Amino acid sequence: MNIKILSANPHLYSTQRLVEAAKKRKHDVDIINHTKCDIVIEKKNPFIIYNGKKLDHTDAVIPRIGASVTFYGTAVVRQFEMKRVFTTTESQALVRSRDKLRSLQILSRAGLGLPKTVFTNYSKNVKEIVEQAGGAPVIIKLLEGTQGIGVILAETRKAAESVIEAFNNLQARVIVQEFIKEAGGADIRAFIVDGQVVGAMKRQGKEGEFRSNLHRGGQATVIELSDEEEIAALKAAKALGLGIAGVDMLQSDRGPLILEVNSSPGLEGIERATGKDIATTIIKYIERHV
Repeated sequence: MNIKILSANPHLYSTQRLVEAAKKRKHDVDIINHTKCDIVIEKKNPFIIYNGKKLDHTDAVIPRIGASVTFYGTAVVRQFEMKRVFTTTESQALVRSRDKLRSLQILSRAGLGLPKTVFTNYSKNVKEIVEQAGGAPVIIKLLEGTQGIGVILAETRKAAESVIEAFNNLQARVIVQEFIKEAGGADIRAFIVDGQVVGAMKRQGKEGEFRSNLHRGGQATVIELSDEEEIAALKAAKALGLGIAGVDMLQSDRGPLILEVNSSPGLEGIERATGKDIATTIIKYIERHV
């Protein structure tokens, strides 16, 4: 097969591992910088120009689209879909997962456990917002934030109100979520490929840090999911229509609570924590569907 990996950075661990796994299984593989693609649309003849040449003879694409280029990246994925090329992450699912508010609404409708979340249109009644989220402490998240950036723990009601007011004045959209104390600064990431959990890790924030993201210095260890956690992770990925997903959950007194579903989850943390070859699992997923 001819597989194209859509990645703006060919040196990333995830991109390199996917190239390695594809070559090992005797496939032709190219890294395409989706931000440098030109999309040409005409009647019944959609095509893509890259480095002055038409991109032809593609059997499958693996989108590794960064959050900052979601709009253009999904347009490139859509163009491949118009050419009936298999994609490991469909354009519509990518858009859904990147919209934090929309994805939480979809997960709520699917009956999944979530931290109580409040979103308003720059409401002046910030005291009410904090109370609706269960009172201080609360987590305040920028809707556009990634990798733990733009996530704040407001430990008192006064601090929470001040932070929300500051974001409102900047016209920055935020969601306010209840703080799950019993999670102890840790979360779980379940890595899903083609409707199966292929690996899971527990990420513990460093001392004094409530965010568990590995980019923020968190530590990852392998974990075996409970049946309830596994069902929740699979249900979340399915609700958002994702063939590949990193489902982030908190362990709480009322069961697993979904924090976020990542449509371009990194391979480094999960492969190192579990010792599993997730990259090859993704290539096998393509082989089954093409």
